[in-house]
Amino acid sequence: MPKHYTYEMKRPNIVFAISAVLVLAFVLWGVLNAQSLDYIANIALDFTIDNFGWFYMIATAFFVAFSVFVVFSPFGKIRLGKEDDRPEYPFYTWIGMIFAAGIGVGFVFWGVAEPVLYYLDPPEGITPETAAAADAGLRYGSFHWSLHVWAIFGVVGLTLAYVQFRKDKPALISSAFASYFGNQMERWPGKAIDTFAVLSTAMGVATTFGLSALQMSGGLSYISGIPNNFVTQFTIIAIITVLFMVSAASGVNRGIKYLSNINLGLAAILLLFVIVAGPTIQIAESFLTTLGGYLSNIVPMSLELAPYSEAESEWLGGNTIFFWAWHMSWAPFIGLFIARISRGRTVREYMMGVLLLPSLVGVIWFTTFGGTGLYQEILMGTGISELVTANEEIALFEMLSNMPMALIVSILAFVLIGIFFITSADSASYVLGVMTSQGGLKPMLSIKIIWGFLIAGTASVLLLTGGLEGLQTAAIVSALPFGVIMVSMVIVVLLMMMKDHKIGKREQKEKETAELTESIREEMYDEMRDEVYDKVREDVHKQVQEEMQEERNEQNNQDDQRS
Repeated sequence: MPKHYTYEMKRPNIVFAISAVLVLAFVLWGVLNAQSLDYIANIALDFTIDNFGWFYMIATAFFVAFSVFVVFSPFGKIRLGKEDDRPEYPFYTWIGMIFAAGIGVGFVFWGVAEPVLYYLDPPEGITPETAAAADAGLRYGSFHWSLHVWAIFGVVGLTLAYVQFRKDKPALISSAFASYFGNQMERWPGKAIDTFAVLSTAMGVATTFGLSALQMSGGLSYISGIPNNFVTQFTIIAIITVLFMVSAASGVNRGIKYLSNINLGLAAILLLFVIVAGPTIQIAESFLTTLGGYLSNIVPMSLELAPYSEAESEWLGGNTIFFWAWHMSWAPFIGLFIARISRGRTVREYMMGVLLLPSLVGVIWFTTFGGTGLYQEILMGTGISELVTANEEIALFEMLSNMPMALIVSILAFVLIGIFFITSADSASYVLGVMTSQGGLKPMLSIKIIWGFLIAGTASVLLLTGGLEGLQTAAIVSALPFGVIMVSMVIVVLLMMMKDHKIGKREQKEKETAELTESIREEMYDEMRDEVYDKVREDVHKQVQEEMQEERNEQNNQDDQRS
């Protein structure tokens, strides 16, 4: 039976006060002067992409390389916890909770939209609206949602699980540095690191909230004719915020756990339906072609920049760099949540679980939904590309409208997005509560609710000021400080694992030496015992023979005297 753990409740600290005030100020800025916020955000976006686009690319490639190294290294045997700890959740539930924590929102939103958009606007060197553009669309869609994204989440989760469950440190980003900077992490440097992480997470979560609201609004407009505008999006955010509070009050082991399993089941049903009812042969061929192209081009795609091409630079900034930045800003949330549910697993089991299966599902998902969208555009002439270009959020529902049982499946997709939205809100409020409550893994319900309202307000402001572009801008700009922290975290956890592995080898050697010494001692004891036994037996036997000989001699003497 798996071991279940009790978690401590701690009160919020200065990190909560500072970060909550800053997020609230951002929301008020957007409400009171949306044009000013939009203007400053665009300046910050241009500056970040022009000067730090290279950092996002090389940092993400570094995370992938580190993740693969850890799987095959001797560090993989290290357990995320004490040696007798075992996983708290079954594998199926564990994987489902990872997906439903928020990444499912991205799968559902971009699964059709990305490949179709890249078909019209591919990377430089590929002619738009050609077979090569279609292949590139599927390849880049899979690229943006497979190994790289899960490596970003995985390294943060690995570091946090390591310091929490092996080093008994609080569930804070600053805890990763406590082993090397000591008490400084309890003072302003540690508080600054945690505040940057909270602000980055808040923007990343708000981006996902906004995407979910956009897509649910687009879905409603398809299903019921309700206008797809800001009022509808704001209403959806308000309703979801109320619903998530019910889930939040239930705790991780009830609300998030049960919703995650439901979500995984609904996502699987939708995926299988599109495979069976859609162009099955084309989907299978697209999967093999995309997987091969992805694996053979992963290195050049990972390190691709365009220093001499403004058009290509803009394409990378609006696509690959946006996704890497969004995932980095989302990483404290996903990482801390994955760490929370991964206690007791080995480093190798953890990293392979986080990397391989989700990445494979990413390729399957994008080749299924994106491949079906491209089939409808190229071979059926549905004109889906024009609609998706105007409104990315309706891509999924436009694709489903051209399939059997369109209304029923569209309602299923709408419910799926809604549950993903609720689960993301619940998980996000939990993680932000932990990060602003001194790392206590049982944050107060009131703190989770406050963060739920703040994130809902932030998402609403971003939608009001810039729509999808506003969400992208917030993710790219806010992720930069935390990206630097992430690189430092990876270096620190590598040093910790090297040290612990060295200590473990020494302890194992001492244990083997002690066992060998004990074995030799027992063997020597056995040999000495046998030798003493043989000696005593020989002496006794000799003594008995001598006594018997004396008795015979005495008897012979008596016989001689009688005669």
